[in-house]
Amino acid sequence: MAEQIIYAASWLINADAPPVAGGALLVRDGMIAATGPLHKLREEYSAPVADFPGSVLLPGFVNAHTHLELTHFPSWRLRSAVDYNPRRFTDWIIQLIKIARGLTAADYPPSVQEGVRMCLGSGTTAIGEIVTNPALAEYYYESPLAGRLYFELLGQEPGFFKNKLAAAVAAARQGEEQTLLSGLSPHSPYTIAQDHLAAIRDASASHSLPLAIHLSESRAESEFLFDGTGELASSFYPFVGWERFLGHPARCSSTELLDRHGLLTPTTLAVHCVHLSVADARIIKSRGVHVALCPRSNEVLDVGRAPVALFKKFGIPLALATDSLASNNSLSLWDELRFALEIFPNDLSEPDVLRMVTTGGAAALGISATCGSLEVGKRADFQVVGNCLDGGEDRLLERVMREGELQEVYAGGVQYAGSK
Repeated sequence: MAEQIIYAASWLINADAPPVAGGALLVRDGMIAATGPLHKLREEYSAPVADFPGSVLLPGFVNAHTHLELTHFPSWRLRSAVDYNPRRFTDWIIQLIKIARGLTAADYPPSVQEGVRMCLGSGTTAIGEIVTNPALAEYYYESPLAGRLYFELLGQEPGFFKNKLAAAVAAARQGEEQTLLSGLSPHSPYTIAQDHLAAIRDASASHSLPLAIHLSESRAESEFLFDGTGELASSFYPFVGWERFLGHPARCSSTELLDRHGLLTPTTLAVHCVHLSVADARIIKSRGVHVALCPRSNEVLDVGRAPVALFKKFGIPLALATDSLASNNSLSLWDELRFALEIFPNDLSEPDVLRMVTTGGAAALGISATCGSLEVGKRADFQVVGNCLDGGEDRLLERVMREGELQEVYAGGVQYAGSK
């Protein structure tokens, strides 16, 4: 007989659903087999009960955009000889590359593993991870995390890009039987030649690989795409040896460029989207694209704040993400959602941010069938959160989102050793 256990708390909370008093989950072989009030599950199932009185059961969070291989970036920066003092977005990119050039292949696996630990330790059980080197995929597959690995694509020179695309597609196909699904990540409209965009579209369609793209993160990107000028042209392209690829501006926004080449679809995740115009937002909405916001990263890099009110006006589906420790000070979505509530007080509510880090993140990654909510048939990914129940049901979600303290984390029904 399959091993099963009931987990119960004072409340069970899902996004867009009334909280369940005395809510409980029946977990069988790492999956949710039943939900409901504890007394009903006890009547129907003979299983031991792990009860958390005075606490809340929440879905495990979905971090829609991460770069866990950069988790050790703060220590790499300190040990490098690079004078790390970026004043502009382009400075940050250049200095990040300089630091990366001083690393070896052996530096990355422990950085990935630490990133996994930090995610699980802060309640994240699924990620949308950007993988620059397919050889690192095994370190994600051996982790308890769910989600999707997006294998990165970039480059201007045709031969280099062709090899990069072939390697990414091969890695994605090798991961077809893994808990973490696969996708492709065209890095950004300014790091990939326009001539390569059709090949990405075709690879994505023929192999059913969703896309994740850094889109309109900085004003420098907008300037470069429109007329080929600005700091990307004057500093970044010369730094990486791409001067010969200058002189062919798109004369449009990043969103328009990607749309022309068919890269914006319901399986596309657009990340950052700080400098989207109303016309861009209309395109994003019409194509069914999901948007991942990274407000703390945007603040650290001083690129501006995403037009959240515009996205909500158009009904664009939103997720929340931390990005990496190269541009953030933690991988905690608890930190991220509280920051988002602080800086967007008129645009985001507690139900909004809960949706963004659960069902919204799962939808953005195309994993809603298995993650994002505490429902029968989904992975038993959940958090136990306490210190938020004074006052009963009144303003319960507000207290959970703003004051709750993480106590336990379960991924696939297994308690994460690093949780409290």
